Order: sequence, then structure tokens, then C-alpha cells
Amino acid sequence: MLQFIVVGLVLGSIYALAASGLVITYVSTGVLNFAFGSLAFFIARAYYWMHVEKGWGILLSAALSLLVLAPAMGLFLYMFIFRFLRLSSQLIKVVVTIGVSVVIPALAAMLFGNEEIFQAPGLASQPVSVYHVFGTAVTLDQVISYICVIAIVVIGALILRFTEAGLSVRAMVDSEAMTSLSGSNPSRIAAGVWVVSTFLAGLAGILAAPVIGLDAGKFTLLIAAAFAAVIAARLRSLPVAVIVALLMGIAGSLVQYYLPPDSDVTANIIPSIPFAFVVVSLVVNIVRSGRVNEEEGVGGALDRAITPNGGARLAASADSENLYPKLNFTFPVILFALICLLPLIFKPYWLGLMATGVTLAIVFISYTLVTGEGGMLWLCQITFAGVGALTTGQLATEHGWPVLAAVVGGGVVAAAIGLVIGVLTIRLGNLYVALVTLTFGLLMERLVFNLKDFSQFGAGVAVNRPDFAISDRAFTYLALAVFAVIAILIVNLRRSTTGLALNAVRWSENASRTMGLSVIQMKMLVSGLAAFVAGVGGGLYAVAHKQAIPLDFATLAGLVWLAVLVTFGVRSNIAALLAGCVFVLSPAFVQTYLQLSSTWAQVPVLLFGVGAIFLAQNPEGTVHQQAMGLQRALHRLSGARAVPAATAVAGRHDPRLQGDGEAPSPSDEPVEPTAEVTQS
Repeated sequence: MLQFIVVGLVLGSIYALAASGLVITYVSTGVLNFAFGSLAFFIARAYYWMHVEKGWGILLSAALSLLVLAPAMGLFLYMFIFRFLRLSSQLIKVVVTIGVSVVIPALAAMLFGNEEIFQAPGLASQPVSVYHVFGTAVTLDQVISYICVIAIVVIGALILRFTEAGLSVRAMVDSEAMTSLSGSNPSRIAAGVWVVSTFLAGLAGILAAPVIGLDAGKFTLLIAAAFAAVIAARLRSLPVAVIVALLMGIAGSLVQYYLPPDSDVTANIIPSIPFAFVVVSLVVNIVRSGRVNEEEGVGGALDRAITPNGGARLAASADSENLYPKLNFTFPVILFALICLLPLIFKPYWLGLMATGVTLAIVFISYTLVTGEGGMLWLCQITFAGVGALTTGQLATEHGWPVLAAVVGGGVVAAAIGLVIGVLTIRLGNLYVALVTLTFGLLMERLVFNLKDFSQFGAGVAVNRPDFAISDRAFTYLALAVFAVIAILIVNLRRSTTGLALNAVRWSENASRTMGLSVIQMKMLVSGLAAFVAGVGGGLYAVAHKQAIPLDFATLAGLVWLAVLVTFGVRSNIAALLAGCVFVLSPAFVQTYLQLSSTWAQVPVLLFGVGAIFLAQNPEGTVHQQAMGLQRALHRLSGARAVPAATAVAGRHDPRLQGDGEAPSPSDEPVEPTAEVTQS
């Protein structure tokens, strides 16, 4: 048992380092860094490149990675990205960090290559020394992990308690506004915090590399498990986060000790441990306070006064929504018509890709419902799409349902699960909702999607297309028709009384309650609709591929999908269609026409991540920005043409300019302008 506890403490130490970095960053800057795992991977990959590929020594490689590269990355991210998010809503902050998490692995693949590395050295020299303590073998890598955690906790506590820098950080945690008024510079403090946080990310990445290898997805999963400790700490308590992280590591090892290692039950329980910690901590906190919100206990009255309202403002501004309503309707209709012409032009290879892209756009438009309209940042929409796909495969293939009826059935099952998630998260703040839905998606992926009935050893379940849509062209038009129906329903929802109520709830729940609106009813409505649409999109995605494969719906891939949609615009229906098609077609275009290597195929993903990062500057998205630019240009052009005509009309009808053309005297009666002038 002692051997298993020792191993569990190693993983718990890595959790503790990650949780420490996440908590420190959040309490000091207000940003929960979803890119922490990507940063850890990048720095660990750079260390591997220096130490293994270039043959540099451990001390030199570690010093350059942790003391030069990590602080430089932290300072760069703060100066060029995160300092602009100080007064942004939590939804925008989370989406921007997700964009960073998408960019960094793609950048690492372009710089260091994308080969798989299953075993990587840590900070101990090879071969790793082994010691025996009370008859238990302990490696030098494990000893270094323990020392690092203890040193970080002790040194961090001393700095925060007895130094001027620590006093400034604690002051900003208590009240950023009062810290600024007292003469301290919050920007300088925040920059230092980001430097320390990135250092902790790099240290956690290098220590984790011998355990999990060098894979960006595994690092993100590791940090996602560490989020459980952050939730247990209510995003603010560093000691609680460290203790819970260590307990999580020990719990995982004890499960392996007491249960048979080759059992499916053991394999299912181990990934469920972080989710169990999340559930227990949330239940305890809700019972104690009635609601769990990231804004509780933050700052004083002045800090709450400058906190931005409209936390879900990932939408067009009010003036741009009301400006040129005719053109706002015409622009997406024209784009949709042009997209409908593409299946008549594309060759078979591109036509098959477009069929996939349109079905993916249906999943994307579910984000438009839940995040754009409902103001809830759900990170498990891809999970609902997977539920719809797997249900479609089972109903159509195993139970003989018609394919389209099976797709609708998959949407209904996804909607039922979405309503349950909506009920469970209704008392949580935006950050907690994002963390819980991410954890739920990972749990579904590991416990449900991996069942043999669904996975079939990776092959999935075959799904036949309907008889009238066997060809790619016919199926593409079927998917476009489904997308059009859903888009029209969303437009009608926005213009209805329910849509106005949703908009009010998105901007301010307290004000909505004051007006007598039911926040719970509105959120439940949008939860069920969004999950249903995602399930239908996932079912059609499986039908397009003629196979329902669980691996197509990995939770972490959903973060990339969200970054892609946000780049185009999370509240625009036509943006969802463009995002789905471009996401599928752009990598093939890069490889086919630009004839670049597979490494450069990461460029589209990198660009999508960069687009999500620029959300801080342009919450409306690329499509809306370009549409409004075009509309303003057309308006200026039409105005320039209308002015001379209006002047001529006024001259013909103004009696004061007839005859000798003399100017009227001041006593002349004023003449009302003509209708043409008024319209101009």
C-alpha cells in the first residue's frame, strides 16, 4: 500500500502544482487559465528539445525552460492578451484562454514536429536513481516532485506573508480597486503573477512528462483533473487546492491497490475520481450557501461596481443590431444562397468534405443557442453531439428505425441529458458551469462512449444514409435544409417574447428577476433546445460518415470547435455554417493546393485559435465585423449618390429658387422639404 501511496503522491504533487498556478492566477487577475495544460506541454516539449534532441545538460535545459522561456511566455501573454481582459466578462475571458490553448499545441507542432513521444525524461539524470524508504522503492524523479511541491508551498507562503510583493498581491486579491487607489500598480502585479503562473505550468509539465509522456491532449486531461481541486477550493483557497490535489492522487492509487488492475470497473472508477470530488465539493458549498458563484467574496463595493454586467456579451452591440435591418437580413440570405451553389460546383472529394462541414455547422449552431442566446458557457456540446450520433447508430442499425427518425431520437436523448445538466448547474456561476460541463464531457467520454456496444473496438456502428440522399450532393442539400430550418427557428426565437426574455436573462439575471422573469425557465428552455440541436447535428454527422464512431466526439476537440465558431461569431447563424465548412475544408485546401507538409496543416487550427484570442477586441466575430463594414460602405455609397438628386429635387420644388434665382429674404416663409429630401 505504501508503494501505491508514494506513486499517488507523485500524481497528486503534479495536480497540486497545477492547481496552485490556476488559483494564484485567478485570485490575482480574475482569469481562470484554461490554457494551463497547453503551456505546461509547450515548456515540457521545449525542455525535451533542448535536453534530448540537442544534447544540452539538465541544468542548462531546465534553466532555459523554467527561468527564461516560461517567464517570457507569461509576460508575453499578459502584455499582448490578458491585460486587455481585466474588465471583460467571464465568458470572454474563458473563450480567450481556450483560444490560447488551441494555438499553443499547434505552434509546438510547427516548431518541434508532431511525432509522438511516449517516454520523456524529467529533472533526474538517466538512468534514474532508485532509493528504498521503509522497504518502498522511490525514484529520484518522485523525490524531486515532492521537493518541488513543498518548496513552492513554503516559499510561496513566506513571500505572501512577509514581503512587500506578497502584501501587494494579497491586497489586490482583496480589492483591486482599493489597491490601485493606494498607489500600487495592479498591471505590474498582474504581470508578475502571470510570470509565476507560467513558471508553475512549466514545472508541472516537466515533472509530468516521465509519467504521461509528451502529448498535448494528455496534458490537457491532466490539468482538467486538477480543476477538481480548484473547484473544491472555490477558486480562491490555495491550501485547500493543494490538499485536495494530493488527496486525489492518493485516492486514484488506492483504487488501483484495492481493485483488480485488469477490471473494467477499475478502469471506469479511476477517471471518475475528479468528477466525484467536483460533485461532493459543489453539493457541500450549495448546501452551505445556496449558490456557488465565482463573484462571491470578491473585493468590496467599488470592485463590484466596476465589474462588467452582461456576462454573456458575445454578441453584436445594440446599435449594430438595429442599424440597417434590411441589409442585416439580406447579407446572410445571400451567403446561404451562394453556399447552396457550391455542391453543384465541387468535385466528389470536396463534396464529401462539404457534407461533413454542413453537419458540423448544425452542431456549431447549438453553441449559438446555449452560449450566444442563453449566455451559458457549456463545454460539452460535442458530448451531446456524440450522444446523438451513438443513439442514431443504435436505433437505426440495431433496432431498425428509419435513419431520420433515429436522428431525431438521438436529439431527444441528448435533450433529456441537457435538461438534467441544466438543472444541476442552474445555481452555479459561469466559471463553475464551464468547469462542470468540461468534467461531465470527459466523464461521458471515458465511461459511456468507450462501451463496447458503441465503440466496437474503435470501428463504431455502421449507419446507412436514407435512400433519397445516398449521394454526397443529395445529402449535403438535406443537411443544408435541416440547418436552414433550425436557423429560421432561432431567428423567430430572437424576435419573440421568449427571445426578449432570454436576452434580458443573458445581460442581468438580477434585473430579470426584478421584472418577474423566470431565470430557471429561460435557462432550461435554451439548455434543452441546444442539446437537441447538438444531438441532431451529431446524428447527421454520423450519417454523413456512414459510421458512428465515439472517437470523433472527444471532449477536447470540442474546445477547438468552440474556438472556431467564436472566430466567426457565436450569435450569427450564417457564421456557424461558414465555420463548419471552413473548419473541414481549410486543412484539405492547405495540403492539396499549397502542398505543404502535415506539420503546416496545423496552420488553420492555429488561425482559429488566434481568432478566438481576438474575441477580446471583437466580441461580434469576423462575419459580423465584415458584414457591418460592407453595410456601412454601401450606406455611404448610397448616401453620396442621393445627395445630388435630393438637391435637384429641392431646387425644382422650392419657389425661392425659381425665376431670377435670387436668394430669399429672411422674412420669407420656410418651405418644408420634399419627401425625397427627407428620405435621403
